[in-house]
Amino acid sequence: MPYVTLIHDGHAAFGVLDADKAINAFRRRLCQICEHPLDERCFLLVRPADVLKGCSPEPGLHPECLPYTAAHCPMLNGTATHYRRSPVLASHPAGRPCTDPSCPCPSRTTDAGHAARNGSPADRYEAWMIHTHNYRLVSLPDRPDVPSGISLDVPVLRKRVLRTAALTLDQQHLMDLWNGLMNGS
Repeated sequence: MPYVTLIHDGHAAFGVLDADKAINAFRRRLCQICEHPLDERCFLLVRPADVLKGCSPEPGLHPECLPYTAAHCPMLNGTATHYRRSPVLASHPAGRPCTDPSCPCPSRTTDAGHAARNGSPADRYEAWMIHTHNYRLVSLPDRPDVPSGISLDVPVLRKRVLRTAALTLDQQHLMDLWNGLMNGS
């Protein structure tokens, strides 16, 4: 199980970062998968929205850990076509909402973007390899003491597409029409 994955009520909430573990990984330059220190080079997982913000919201990972992640993460391997609705709650037993007011689950997640992506089609994901001497943390303006990502304003050694964006139903319909015209149907 990836080191930064949130554990909620004894279950892994895959796709949701545990804020404390993510902050620890950012600050100590640990791999988000194996928790070991990053080496000379690392990969950052990058979506178009991350490029616009100028930072990757997830800790880096070893080049050796990327194939495992790309193969097993449904969002990266293309199995998931849409983001889950309420990702923290999806891991709760029977998918029921967490009604325990003492439960730390909402405060232990890092990415406010989950609400914005809730149920939306999956984004394009790329893996950007950077040299770790260019690893620079980015913080939110209102919380300069808390890292919120890794700067993308650095030299990129290599880019690899992990998945293309999922098509909406309208886009898929247009692609089907286009393919039908091109195939003479």
